[in-house]
Amino acid sequence: MEENDFVSIWLEESGNPAIEELSQLNLDLASKTVKVLADKGLSANDLAVSLDINPDEVNRWLTGRHTFSAKIIKEISGNSIHDQN
Repeated sequence: MEENDFVSIWLEESGNPAIEELSQLNLDLASKTVKVLADKGLSANDLAVSLDINPDEVNRWLTGRHTFSAKIIKEISGNSIHDQN
């Protein structure tokens, strides 16, 4: 995760606990996703292909620059990428 991303900076300035918690959950999900991909020998691009999503969008999720939507979380959770390798 990028330490100086705009979300972290905004949270530091605004201090909204609900948004801070949601952002932390998103960063945790990004970290877990990166770990699962690495454990399976897959790349962010592999995830993008399996979800039929632009690889740049996946990279934004995995670096904490964009939040995962509930729809995408469901798709990742139920996607066959978990069964690969």
